[in-house]
Amino acid sequence: MPVGQVIHFDTQAVRTPRAWVLGANTKLAPSIALQWAGEVTMGFHARHRATRRIYRYAILNRSARSALQRTRPRGFIGRWTRLPCMRPRRRCSASMDFSAFRSVQCQSKTTVRRVDAIEVIREGDYLWLQITANAYLHHMVRNIVGTLLEVQRESNPGAAMAKVLTSADRRYAGATAPAAASTCGESTIR
Repeated sequence: MPVGQVIHFDTQAVRTPRAWVLGANTKLAPSIALQWAGEVTMGFHARHRATRRIYRYAILNRSARSALQRTRPRGFIGRWTRLPCMRPRRRCSASMDFSAFRSVQCQSKTTVRRVDAIEVIREGDYLWLQITANAYLHHMVRNIVGTLLEVQRESNPGAAMAKVLTSADRRYAGATAPAAASTCGESTIR
């Protein structure tokens, strides 16, 4: 199964993979394009079969808004005019309790998730926070982003973030970042 954004649906219709791609793309928004199609086994579920997911959160780090992003597509909404210096980093970890970053609406039975990497990538005026994990809690990425932005004001941001994480208490985490700036980058399906 390829890596990328994967969806599935059940149908009785019979078409070639090419016909599914061409037909679906005529009905999709211009910002979405189907790249491939294929038949899967009965019972396949894209969400439950994903072994890893990557979410990217974009922050426009300048005082003026972007005219090119005026329609606010997913992945380009967060704008902070005075963002503290965030150094690129990559941290790998084992499974951890992410209770401090779950929303009140989260219905997950467990708050333990495996985050493989959190990266900060700078591209011109954009700052991308990319998080790779096996799964996420409701609002987990947005709460991590909001907390990362807040702890940058501390004298030791790493220690401040660790304190929030080990607290397992949402009250110690930062504000929830806006939804429209997060975008699912890819999923790996087994």
